[in-house]
Amino acid sequence: MTYDLTALREAIPALAAGTAHFDGPGGTQTPRPVIEAVAAALSRPLSNRGGELPGERHADTVVVEARRAMADLLGADPAGIVFGRSATQLTYDFARTLAAGWQPGDEVVVTRLDHDANIRPWVQAAERAGVTVRRADFDPVTGELTADHIRAQLSGRTRLVAVTAASNLIGTEPPVAEIARLVHDAGALLYVDGVHYTAHAPVDVRALGADFYVCSPYKFLGPHHGVLAADPELLETLRPDKLLPSADTVPERFELGTLPYEFLAGTRAAVDFLAGLGGLPDGDRRSRLAAAYEAIEEHEGRLRARLEKGLAALDGVTVHSRAARRTPTLLITFDGRRTEDAYRFLAGRNVHAPSSHFYALEASRHLGLGDTGGLRVGLAPYTSDEDVDRLLDGLADFLKETPAAH
Repeated sequence: MTYDLTALREAIPALAAGTAHFDGPGGTQTPRPVIEAVAAALSRPLSNRGGELPGERHADTVVVEARRAMADLLGADPAGIVFGRSATQLTYDFARTLAAGWQPGDEVVVTRLDHDANIRPWVQAAERAGVTVRRADFDPVTGELTADHIRAQLSGRTRLVAVTAASNLIGTEPPVAEIARLVHDAGALLYVDGVHYTAHAPVDVRALGADFYVCSPYKFLGPHHGVLAADPELLETLRPDKLLPSADTVPERFELGTLPYEFLAGTRAAVDFLAGLGGLPDGDRRSRLAAAYEAIEEHEGRLRARLEKGLAALDGVTVHSRAARRTPTLLITFDGRRTEDAYRFLAGRNVHAPSSHFYALEASRHLGLGDTGGLRVGLAPYTSDEDVDRLLDGLADFLKETPAAH
């Protein structure tokens, strides 16, 4: 197995600008084959899906291939792949649809670890349905969200549990499969936010036990839109609001309006690009993706260890990412110094490490960081040793040149 970082970086035009990117959790830079796939989709005849004219056949082929690609990436059934504007939009749509079957006295469970996109849609849907919301905490010292945290909130009235597969703020990876068993034993459904997780680890929605799994291709080298995976038989039981003439088949009944064909073409290309990163020339796409993620995890894990060692050598730096299982994403703060100032200092050196709560507002507050959050350092498949050196050197200089407030 080989991991050709040089070839990977050369395939991403944006990296020629020289920025050291640590903003991957917010969105990755785009490889040339993905860009070309988007352009190619728009360069050929394109119309609503059908089977008679070239534009109709082209549109249909794009959709079918994108569903197959995402099914291979997620270990899902292509007939259960739903496309939407974003993961947030898809979650709102499914929250409204599922809440239509809830009754007063029912309960839903959300966690304080999650991005608000996997909290607020459920809270608002529950409020409208007269349903109780229960919140699972996580340990602010270790960053861990365990199955016991979820178990404490379950009851015979639980209808749905929403949990992240990986925190976009501190990287924590909860034991989703174990949580799924508890949720299903309680007779409830499990909705998993995989937006951050999918960029860093191989996904098998069946093994995870996720009834619904949502992600965003732009977090793993693709275009900006959202994808949801579910069992087609489960989707058949749901009746979302839709236009009368629009398709009522699954998964089309959940896709409102015309799909962004060019972005779906780019998503298929992104999955194929990912599948090539493991150096495995033969085998089906799912097998090549497994090899690629093994290589990505090894690469990112090595850089994370190097980064953590460098941060530990700096005085006045606190790393809030501490869970035993976590993505290569570190949230850091500084004694007596504002993380917004560190962000600007690094930006002056063309190093992008943003500062915020990153929409994980409840997690930030639970960590004692209020609405400010911290400086997030996120690794991506294209991150290099030189990038890490530039970041560490920049932070060392920031600490030297910026007096601590007392």
